[in-house]
Amino acid sequence: MIFLFNNYQLVFHLLLEHLKMTGLAVIIAVAIAGSLALLVACYPWLKIPVMGLLGTLYTLPSLALIVLLVPIFGLNSQSVIVAMIIYTQVILVRNFSVAAQSIEPSILEAAKGMGMNYWQRWWWVQMPLILPICLAGVRLATIVAIAIATIGAKFGAGGLGTLLFDGVAQARNDKILAGAILVAFLALLINAILLGLEWLTSPARRIRQASENRK
Repeated sequence: MIFLFNNYQLVFHLLLEHLKMTGLAVIIAVAIAGSLALLVACYPWLKIPVMGLLGTLYTLPSLALIVLLVPIFGLNSQSVIVAMIIYTQVILVRNFSVAAQSIEPSILEAAKGMGMNYWQRWWWVQMPLILPICLAGVRLATIVAIAIATIGAKFGAGGLGTLLFDGVAQARNDKILAGAILVAFLALLINAILLGLEWLTSPARRIRQASENRK
């Protein structure tokens, strides 16, 4: 803790780098995964090859994947961000696909019978129902991204992993402990925030709240 207080400017800078890498990777990964999940939903025969490919990529060790990407993107944060995007795809695509399939067809038919067009059904019916499930996938993917971003410091990407690797190289337990505490705290904080969003968007909670308001 003494190291954190004495070097708060460095720690804050590394924290911002970590958040920037993680946030950018997750945003891009969600956009790609959403498109792939929609494609799989429209063409079910694509599910096996798409999930098979993503599952194979997920089995690669993160360190080895980043090494493979370095000749293409360079020894910097870009290689790490691409690795984070690839690793989170299998989690997000599977989760988004399950969310889309969880909606009962009768619900969509009822909405269609009420005169809703495609976009109205998507925004007012499908989105509220699948949002909590999708957020669960985003939460898991974000935790994975935070972990990979930590390893990325070894490849010049910066972030909180810098404290860990510098601490090991310099045999300084204070740096190692500071880095470990910060990475763990960041993961727990992000997990708690996204869990809270899952709870807030839960259809059961909204129904219960509406029922209580009517009383």
